[in-house]
Amino acid sequence: MSSGVEPPVREGLLVSIHDVTPALDAPVRRLWSLCREHGVTPALLVVPEWHGEWPIERYDGFMTWVRACASHGAEVFLHGERHDEVGSARSFNDELRAVGRTAKEGEFLTLDHDAAQLRIGRGLVRLRAMGLSPIGFIPPAWLAREATFDVVRDVGLRVSEDAGGVRVHTRGVRLQAPALRWSGRTTMRAWGSRVTAALRWRTQRATPFVRLALHPQDLAHPVTAASVERELVRWTRARNVVQYAQL
Repeated sequence: MSSGVEPPVREGLLVSIHDVTPALDAPVRRLWSLCREHGVTPALLVVPEWHGEWPIERYDGFMTWVRACASHGAEVFLHGERHDEVGSARSFNDELRAVGRTAKEGEFLTLDHDAAQLRIGRGLVRLRAMGLSPIGFIPPAWLAREATFDVVRDVGLRVSEDAGGVRVHTRGVRLQAPALRWSGRTTMRAWGSRVTAALRWRTQRATPFVRLALHPQDLAHPVTAASVERELVRWTRARNVVQYAQL
């Protein structure tokens, strides 16, 4: 006899927009529109105070829009408190972990349990005060110590991500899920991102879960902007888009 509870999905495409902040209002909305044009409702990774200068409480219009997206099915994640690493000193091992992956934007890279707990707690309070119900936490640049994921689980959030996969805390499992992401900081990096995305299409189509991690900064370079749309089209045609709650 059926229990009425749907079993977790075993494969699919996860689509998310990172760096959701009023500081990047216009490109965030463009990414949302692009996703919706292709029938996708992406998850939104919200930063409460981007770089310590963009508190979401001061931007009613932007947050009204975020709430409207959530009401249309967008899952919301806490994505750090301020996103950058201001005030944190990297150790040599931290530098090794972050090499080539972020320009000092790994806010949780160096944080111990207590520091991570403090920032996650404050961030959750702020998102909930704005009428949002976050399903999980994803550290900026996917860089965090294991203690951070312990905090995520202990505060009752259901899902988080690291560089290689998705952690479903309600099931106590980690699902391998390569992430397509782009960098347009320089023309060389933009072309490298395009080539890497094309290689992933060739080599990872059989992987059970794949993530498309879209960043508003991707639209700043024409090479990455074109690659994002190309990959969004072909991956969504080839796979079913799933939500994190389905995991």
